[in-house]
Formats: sequence, structure tokens, C-alpha cells
Amino acid sequence: MWFRRDLRVTDNPALSEAAQSGKVLGLFVLDPALVRQSGAPRLAVLYRTLRALDQQLDGRLLIRRGKPQDVLPAVVAEFRVDSVHCAADFGPYGGQRDRAVEQALAVPMVRTGSAYAVDPGRVNRVGDHGYQVYSAFYRSWLDHGWPEPRRVPRFEWTCGIGDDIPADPRLSARLSLPKVGEYAARAAWRGFLRNGIDHYAKQRDRPDLDGTSRMSVHLKWGTIHPRTLLTELRPEHDSYRRELAWREFYADVLHRRPDSAREYYRPELRALRWSRGAIADAHLEAWAQGRTGYPIVDAGMRQLLAEGWMHNRVRMIVASFLVKDLHIEWMAGAQHFLNHLIDGDLASNNHGWQWVAGCGTDAAPYFRIFNPILQGKKFDPDGAYVRRYVPELRDVAASVIHEPWRDRSGVRRGYPDPIVDHAAERKAALADYRSIRGQ
Repeated sequence: MWFRRDLRVTDNPALSEAAQSGKVLGLFVLDPALVRQSGAPRLAVLYRTLRALDQQLDGRLLIRRGKPQDVLPAVVAEFRVDSVHCAADFGPYGGQRDRAVEQALAVPMVRTGSAYAVDPGRVNRVGDHGYQVYSAFYRSWLDHGWPEPRRVPRFEWTCGIGDDIPADPRLSARLSLPKVGEYAARAAWRGFLRNGIDHYAKQRDRPDLDGTSRMSVHLKWGTIHPRTLLTELRPEHDSYRRELAWREFYADVLHRRPDSAREYYRPELRALRWSRGAIADAHLEAWAQGRTGYPIVDAGMRQLLAEGWMHNRVRMIVASFLVKDLHIEWMAGAQHFLNHLIDGDLASNNHGWQWVAGCGTDAAPYFRIFNPILQGKKFDPDGAYVRRYVPELRDVAASVIHEPWRDRSGVRRGYPDPIVDHAAERKAALADYRSIRGQ
């Protein structure tokens, strides 16, 4: 069983297939190509998740370092393996890697299941075309449906001598990571079902409230499957079901357009004029450190540094600010997120950024520009979220916390004034987008 983004035993179709032989060797390959691309927070979560899985397997998880196309044939020969089982990978790199491994193997490579309730490429319009608009995808995705979760099979684990799971990379002292592993994922989900799911529709956009499930990191590493979550939702929980479907939509888009991981989904938007040079570099650094002078933006960026995670509503706000207020190209923000997010997923992250930037899957995107002041007032009305992450504003009255320059009496020294004027930058962004679209 070649584990990848399915680091669990429960409801694991590939493991169920492998178990038909009665004896299974569990393998995880530390692929240098993926390790190099992962920020320290995400690597730490991966290593901790591997330790949790190894503990579940009573120390029988085999760890090997190297290129999978070299490691898998060597393991097959060493342990006299008669088949290799894994979940299908629909990502650009994963697909290429798996084809290379399959060609190098002398035994069958069997792909069963995937990280999604519905495999990318399965939900089609007429003529086998994919959807470019989420709402239409969602309706077809629901109609397609998904199988029931798999039961834990009976089998025997075998083991061998492998490499050690690496120690956590050096992390910032202010970074606090969640519990991970299959047991932690199941506990988090049970807690959300008890205490959060019934309020999710009303609270999910409020970063000041603990209204989200925070299951994204567990879905990222496959310590729980989305099918497991979907099966336990009731009909009235459609708002949560829709959020799970966004993840599947972006995976489908990336599968059909692998180039869109790094390139514009709508290539005509490449002609946008982006800020360059020293000023752009200074603005990017201020944004990354949470020092833009716009409280809701700064709170979000500091939450990212403190937790390796950011509330989804705030992800959209900070992305809009970088692209449309600071006029910095979306790829810079997408890469910063991947460097710091513990749930960093290429499809969801990069297509989410393109959606905000107006160059992704959207019917009429160019005029959507988030006002950081109004967004703060609407979704963090008392300023609790801002105060949690921006200590310089803890003594500011709720009436001005999203515009602290109006009354600086409670602002502690060191908090910056706004680095740009939102109203002026909004006009500039709209003019640029309209010029590209010929309007």
C-alpha cells in the first residue's frame, strides 16, 4: 500500500483492495520534489501525521527517501511484493509521477479511489466538457453522487527496515499547529457535528466566531475522506456540502487544465499592468507581515503566520487587497500562501487566487473588489478577530477599529497608517480591467 494523500486506515479504498492479499506492506515515500516545494509548517504537519499513522500501525509504516520511480521498484524486489496499490492522483505532478512509477514496476500498479468524493473528470457537460462555473458543476456533482464509505478490512501488516520520519523543520516560535492524524481528524469532525454544523450557514463568514470546521488540514493529508463527511451531513447542511464541493470543483478544473496551476486560466488577463520594483517589493512585504494599516487584512496575515491557517472569508479579503489595491500579481500571493498554509492545496489555493484576481473560473469577475473596511465591519463587527491578532489595536473602540486612523487615541505605537488609499486603488484597478476587456 503506497500511502500519499490518504494517511488513514478507515474508509481507504486502495487499502481495502490491497488487503485482499491478506498481507500488506505500508509504504510512504519522502519524495524530494515535493519536500522542496513545501513550506516548513506544511512539512511539520506531514511529519506529525506520518508519526500518527506509524503509531496506528504499531511502528510498521515503511519510510523510504528518494524518487518514487526508483524507490517503488526497489521495495517490490526487496519484499517480493506482487502488486502496488494506491489512490489515483489527478494533480499535474502526481499524474506524471505515477505514470513513471508504473513504467518502472515489474508488478501491477492498481489505483483505487482518490482524495475526492467524485474523481476529477467525472462530472461533465454535454460533449465531455468540464464546467467553468461552480453553480452548474455543483448541481451535476450532486446528481453524480458518491459511494458509501469503505469498512476497515481484515489483514496483516508486514514491515521492514526503512528511513526515520524526519524531525520537524525549524518553526517560528509563534506558530501553533493543530493535532493531526486520523484519530484527531475524527475527533475534530465529531466535535463539529455536535457543536458547529447547525450554525455553520450563519457563522461561516464570521472570523470573529469559531464557526468553521477547520477540517481542511485533515482533508489535505487524507486523514479523513470527504465522502465520510458527506455521508454524515443532513439535507439542511447544504452550505457545508457546497464548501466541500468547491474543493472538488477546483480539482476538476486543474485536472482538465494542468497549465492553470501556474498560468492564467483566462490568458487575456495576462495583459494587466502589475506593480513592479522597490515599491511593489515593500508593499508585498508589508502585506506578508500584516502591516498594511488595514486591520482586517493585517489580522488575516498575522493569523497565517501564527497558525498556518486563515479563515476563508479573510483569505478572499487579503487576496483582493494584494491584487486590486496593491496591484501585485496573484502568483506572488498564491506562493506565499503555499509557503505558510498547513492545508495548502495547489488546486484550491491557486484557483482561489485566480477567482479573486478575476482571471479564473468566474462569469463576471473583474469588478469584484473587496473593500477591507466594509468587509471588516460586516464580518468582524465588534473587532474581536482584529484584536486577537493585532495587539496594537486591542484598546481601540469597536466604532473605529476597522478605521483606526479616525481616532488614534487607543492605537498603540507602531501600528502603521494605511499604505495605500483603497478608494483610489479601486478606481485604478477597475480602469485597468476595463481596458483589457475593451469596455
